[in-house]
Amino acid sequence: MCKFVPLTVKCYNMERLSFKDLLDWKNKKNRKPLLVEGARQVGKTWLVKEFGKRCYKEVAYVNFEERKQLRNLFDEDFDMERILFAIKTATKTNMVPGETLIFLDEIQEAHEGLTALKYFAENAPEHHVITAGSLLGVELHRKTSFPVGKIEFMVLRPLSFAEFLMAVGEQQLGELLCLKKWSTVRLFSDQLKMRLRQYYFVGGMPEAVKLFAENNDLQEVRQVQHAILATYERDFSKHAPTEIVPRIRQLWNSLPAQLSKENRKFIYGLVREGARAREYEIAIDWIRDCGLIHQICRVKAPRIPLKSYEDRSSFKIYLLDVGLLSAMCDLDQETLLKGNLVFTEFKGALTEQYVMQELVGKFPLFYWSKDKSEQEVDFLIQHNGVVVPIEVKAEENLQAKRLKSFVRENSSTNAVRTSMSDYREESWMTNVPLYAIQSYF
Repeated sequence: MCKFVPLTVKCYNMERLSFKDLLDWKNKKNRKPLLVEGARQVGKTWLVKEFGKRCYKEVAYVNFEERKQLRNLFDEDFDMERILFAIKTATKTNMVPGETLIFLDEIQEAHEGLTALKYFAENAPEHHVITAGSLLGVELHRKTSFPVGKIEFMVLRPLSFAEFLMAVGEQQLGELLCLKKWSTVRLFSDQLKMRLRQYYFVGGMPEAVKLFAENNDLQEVRQVQHAILATYERDFSKHAPTEIVPRIRQLWNSLPAQLSKENRKFIYGLVREGARAREYEIAIDWIRDCGLIHQICRVKAPRIPLKSYEDRSSFKIYLLDVGLLSAMCDLDQETLLKGNLVFTEFKGALTEQYVMQELVGKFPLFYWSKDKSEQEVDFLIQHNGVVVPIEVKAEENLQAKRLKSFVRENSSTNAVRTSMSDYREESWMTNVPLYAIQSYF
């Protein structure tokens, strides 16, 4: 069900729908410490701080990356009285349960920081604790001790298209999509298409959206995106094991070429001639654990449960953000916003990236391809107890031969084609406008 909830909490001109998830967490009777995951610069720190400002009397904020003297806070023991007093002293707060939000940022930089969450849950449950980190996925795989069952998780991703609409002053359009009044939506399709093409360029990284919402300067947006990409590359050298850094860089730089193929299946040979899976599997894991990519695996059969038919040897890789992908490829605004005859194959890749981004937070995503055949379905999801095949079209091309073949062979009754065309229901499938794909499910 689509929940487009107008909020008073804004990031610059932006609103984050994840704020509602934080409110739900705050009001839980059996609340546990909350661990917020996500890549660098997706807005984790701002969101939690703003949540604390609006919903608590004070925020006890500790950033372990900045406050190096506190990184050993949990080394001596996990005595909550000592730890809480140290946080109270460092943050100059009153630490009143229910009135003070304890926000431990970049928790992976604190020795035994993740383990300490178990003792917050067991010995100080009256305190409201949120922790966040940009490299938590890496840390979770490195640690041998982890407080299983003692914490809750939330993943923060770049702004969705709905959040982008709110940021640029089009909240009513987002609300209209959620109502699913398709005849009315059709009246505003040109405006929604224009905003969607802008989103392909700007993407959902908060700083890029902020600049676009404030001054409409796409050149400045690109500069910010390149700076974010440079930050990620610096992280490779700073945090990854030295021996795999070259492979991480090679793999990262190959992603535009991987997606520009008609068949977007990941090919190790495009990373480096003669490359093999065993050489790059750790590099893929590292980038994925940082939240920088999404790995979408093939299923051998389109049956429920899809996970049981997963083929992890065949997969596609997408970036975390469509705007960063267009920046990596140096796509200019004229090409993206007005179209270009030579901009053909990659337009499909960019559109698939967008659809993946809109759906990945709602469903586990897979794709399907037939053995020894070119037949393929871009995405498969499980929805309402059935497998839903989704074919992605970049423009208004309504040809869907592969999808029609899939429907015929698998007796599918709920196929979806998403394109720039208006909403329509046909006997064998439903066409959903690209700008409405998240709202549809």
